[in-house]
Amino acid sequence: MDKNIVLTKPFSLEKESDGDSDYRAPNLMKRILSLFKNVRPGSDLTRFQLPAEFNMPKSQLQCYGEEVYCGGCDMLSRCNNGESPVDRFISVVAWSISTRRPVIFGVAPYNPILGETHHVSTPNLNVLLEQVSHHPPVTALHATNEKEKIETIWCSYVVPKFNGAAVEGQVHGKRELKLHNHGETYEMNAPYLMIRFLPVPSCDWVGNVHIRCPESAIEAELCYTSHTLFGFRASRKSIKGKIIDSISTKILYEINGNWDSIVTAKDTNNGEVRVIYDAKEVISGLQTPVVKDSECVWGSESAVVWSEVSEAIMNKEWEKATEAKKSVEERQRELSRERITKGETWLPKHFTLSHSKEGGWNCFPIQNWVPPSPIQTL
Repeated sequence: MDKNIVLTKPFSLEKESDGDSDYRAPNLMKRILSLFKNVRPGSDLTRFQLPAEFNMPKSQLQCYGEEVYCGGCDMLSRCNNGESPVDRFISVVAWSISTRRPVIFGVAPYNPILGETHHVSTPNLNVLLEQVSHHPPVTALHATNEKEKIETIWCSYVVPKFNGAAVEGQVHGKRELKLHNHGETYEMNAPYLMIRFLPVPSCDWVGNVHIRCPESAIEAELCYTSHTLFGFRASRKSIKGKIIDSISTKILYEINGNWDSIVTAKDTNNGEVRVIYDAKEVISGLQTPVVKDSECVWGSESAVVWSEVSEAIMNKEWEKATEAKKSVEERQRELSRERITKGETWLPKHFTLSHSKEGGWNCFPIQNWVPPSPIQTL
């Protein structure tokens, strides 16, 4: 029996490719105001379920995955090709910036179900994600380029808080990029997502990102901000920061620009300025991945699990979408009840999960290298 597999366009700079303007239901503000009746300032929203009208036809796993496998150029290979530790670090900073993607106000991805996976390959990179915990929601990502010995591992869990005028989605968890040929590991965090309702609805990536390489003792401090004019007109998404030699505390480069356009690095020694990131080059004109072999797509794949819901949303059949979404969620509750009855403990298939010393979570891939996927980018 053929699987129903629904994939949608990745987020990119072009509004028409952002997509999902077609998926927004009418009377957006009325729906937003209705949410205020159901949540209070300071509420923990990790268990809050959005109606289907608020969903885009995409799982959060797919959103995370697109940050890594969707790009107009191979940013990870650039990291590997740098001749010196400083050159490689600058490329890693640029790659980190490239994982920021435009966000659409008024719609959100599906909350992944326990054990849901998303597996996609590019010509150079194999990417695998798994939802390794549901309460709290924890997502693990493993991406590998076996030929160039590049590996990235993410453990992400979002803690959303409602403060009365906005929802602040804090992205917790460690992200690592390993360049095995150079014996270097780069550790970094992610900015958080600010969804503002007042005075003007908007979505922005804001906050501080810290990147460090213990082997080279080089670090970067980046700050994402979104300025407004009298609270009503948003400027471009700015990013500022610096690259530092942590041993001497000397500032090597100053970072400046906009993550949705151009970012530059200024050499503090000679004042030379160069472009290190061009958003148009990286996240413009992105295409939907294609299925090369539907029989080999796992039943746990996001594009399979949510296919009926996604089709209904794209057709604006909201009652059908709501029922299909309830069906997916109820099936998960049934499986949970069965495990409790049998005294079984669910374990991830592709990762091991543990608590970190800081009280968070750590994810470790079971396989050294991610296998190729039947879902591939063009």
